[in-house]
Amino acid sequence: MSKKRQFTTFSLSFLDIMSCGFGAVILVFLIIKHDVDTVVDAQNNTLKAEVNLLEEEILEGDKHLVKLKNTISTLDQALVETSGLARRINDEIDAINNKITQLDMPDDDQQILDLKHKIKTLMLEKEKLEDEQAKANDARDFAGQGNRQYLTGLKLSGARTLILLDKSASMLDNSIVNIIRKKYVPDELKRSSAKWTRAILSVEWLIAKFPVQSQYQIYGFNTEVSAAFKESIHKWHYISDRETLNSSIQNLRMIIPNGGTNLEKAFQSVNYLDPLPDNILLITDGLPTQGNESNNKATTITGPQREILFEKAVNSLPEGIPVNILLWPMEGDPMAASAFWKLAQYTSGSFMSPSSDWP
Repeated sequence: MSKKRQFTTFSLSFLDIMSCGFGAVILVFLIIKHDVDTVVDAQNNTLKAEVNLLEEEILEGDKHLVKLKNTISTLDQALVETSGLARRINDEIDAINNKITQLDMPDDDQQILDLKHKIKTLMLEKEKLEDEQAKANDARDFAGQGNRQYLTGLKLSGARTLILLDKSASMLDNSIVNIIRKKYVPDELKRSSAKWTRAILSVEWLIAKFPVQSQYQIYGFNTEVSAAFKESIHKWHYISDRETLNSSIQNLRMIIPNGGTNLEKAFQSVNYLDPLPDNILLITDGLPTQGNESNNKATTITGPQREILFEKAVNSLPEGIPVNILLWPMEGDPMAASAFWKLAQYTSGSFMSPSSDWP
């Protein structure tokens, strides 16, 4: 009868189990540490990418800052020179007035007339200098019929201003019958229609009054939204960049008004601008005729339906941005003025319907 082997805790099997256990713990530790390193490396790469992006934005901002400082310095120098000339003219006028006061003899009538004529000439020169000084802060020259400075209450200040220009077919005329007729005329006649030409001139007038140090963007909208300066949607432009500004205006003149009006899509496009605008200028002639969920094949739309589309568009607009509205009332849309006036009041903006001779 063989003798049984005695079992002890230090037998070979027990040591094998303990070794396997320690090995498993070490393996888990290595795996966990490897995952931590991977996560840390991924986070570091993300942070490095963000830092590089911020550094590029800072460099770009510094470049524009230098341009703005140079522009401001030039304007300041022109302002100093203009102020100096105005003071000199005032001194000459005072001196001439003193001479006139001292001349009491009848023989000096001709001399008095000459001095008065000189005063008149100096006063005209002074007014011209004051006009030039007033225009020193204008971003762009605008030549209209007379002095069109009477849009009181319109807010043109701000660091970033967005212009939304309605380019639908209704911008061809104020009459529904004429709008239908003009849909079939050559494109050149559509571009030169009085209502559309007036809308383009309005944009030029507004742009000319922007602060030189500000930024802007111009969107045209019908059923789609597009930027006036090609391939620059969702980007801001500096008003001091005259080349881009002139190209934007030139591109607006080439637009042919057509299609319906989707105000919801126009207001949604505001959300993609970074940073958001602090002022919106809306140029339109009535309530929208289409929405994002509208049936594009529909040929008619009622007034209440247009009001519903307007409410949807307003709900998609970011909060806290003043909306200033220039409305050209159109035939068959009596509720437009009331709706847009309420929008201006709600957003702390302004509402106006300029006279037919503006700008």
